[in-house]
Formats: sequence, C-alpha cells, structure tokens
Amino acid sequence: MCKDCGCSLTRPSHDEHSHNHDHHTHGDLHSNPQLNDKKTLAVIHKILDKNDIEAAHNREHFAANGVTAFNLMSSPGSGKTSLLEHLHEYTELKYAVIEGDLETSRDADRLKAKGIDAYQIQTGSACHLDAFMVHGALHHVELKDLDICFVENVGNLVCPASYDVGAHLNVVMISVPEGDDKVEKYPVMFRRADLVLITKCDLLPHFDFSVAEIRAQVNKLNPNVEVLEVSIKDGESMTQLAHWFNTHLKGA
Repeated sequence: MCKDCGCSLTRPSHDEHSHNHDHHTHGDLHSNPQLNDKKTLAVIHKILDKNDIEAAHNREHFAANGVTAFNLMSSPGSGKTSLLEHLHEYTELKYAVIEGDLETSRDADRLKAKGIDAYQIQTGSACHLDAFMVHGALHHVELKDLDICFVENVGNLVCPASYDVGAHLNVVMISVPEGDDKVEKYPVMFRRADLVLITKCDLLPHFDFSVAEIRAQVNKLNPNVEVLEVSIKDGESMTQLAHWFNTHLKGA
C-alpha cells in the first residue's frame, strides 16, 4: 500500500459496481489479511467515502456542462498520450485532457502542441489521481464548449482502479509490448473497464502476443466489456475508436 491510498484493497467486481456511480461498496476489506486492523479499515473507508462524494460532485459538474468524462487507465508506456494526440484527426468531437503524472508537464505539453486543451496534475508521490485532484483541475479547464473530458490517469495497473475520479466510463489500455498476461495479473482494473483497448497493434508481428488470449481473459472477468484493437498508425482502427466514443457520450 502506498502511503496515501488504500491501493491494496479490493473494489467491487464489474457486476457489483454500478456504472451510474450512485452507490459504492468498498469490497471485501475484512477478508484482506493486509487490512484486518479495524483502525486501518476505518481510515480507508473514510478516505474512499470522501473520495466517492467528491467524484459524484465532479460528475454533476460534467453533466451541468454537457460533457462526458472518460477515465483512461493503463501501465506506463501503453500509449495513452499518443492516442489522445492523434484522436482529434478522426473525430469532430471537442475534447480536453486532465493529465496525471508524478512529475513534469511533458504529456500536457505534447497535447497542447497539437492544439488540444490540457491541464497537468503533478501528483508527487501519489500513484493515482483521485476525485479531489480532478476537481481542482476542473477549475482550469473550460468545459462549456467540450463534448468530452479525458482523465489520463497515472500509469499504474493497481491503484487507479480503487479511486473513482468522477468519470462516466473507464477505458483500460494494454499495449502489445507489455505481453498478454496482464489481464490475469491485474484483474481489478479490468473488471472496472467499460472498454479495453489493445494498443500498438502495428507491433503484433514482432511480439509473442495473443489477441485471442487477451480477449478470453477479459471475457472471463468482464463478459460485457468491448475490446478494440488499435494503432495510431492504422486509421481504420482509430476511426473505429472515435466512433465508440461518439456512441458512448452521456445521453447519446
């Protein structure tokens, strides 16, 4: 567990977790041997409860501006920023990005160079974004003319799965160079996904990576989630992704 989050706890499964986020439970904390101390449990419950209240407030803020929020989660280097750099070439939807990294503003600077509004959150030692960080960022993002706000979470397949940031839908990315074993190793993340993206698919001929195996693992954990194969070098796959976002706008 990192010092400022309950990243070893188990959140509810996809079936138990309502994606309208009207209600949260905090998983089977008492069965976790790392979290069997009553004081520790009480602190973590308090942290998550406060976070969930703030996340609901963020969703209300997005809704008031007619904006759909997508939380992008993955390990470092999966291509989150590259995907957002190129997505605008395939859609007329207007979007901004809230970026999360421990240090530097490199990712936000890359997006701004492409004419995409972006605000960088530097988390310091925190291994994830939370709803309070995102709320603070919203004061620096002009939402009224947007269709979408992407929250690009800190690169991490563990901790971001435990924290609702106020997004409407979760997008989890796994890149070909990472290998096809990540779904089984990090099940909580993939249970929370509304879309799973297999990225850098142009590299498939060069890696021992089974798309079929990934699809089977995801289907076992989360039968209703869609899996798309994408590459920023493949316009057809990017067009398909843009269509997915367009058809999953809040109220669409």
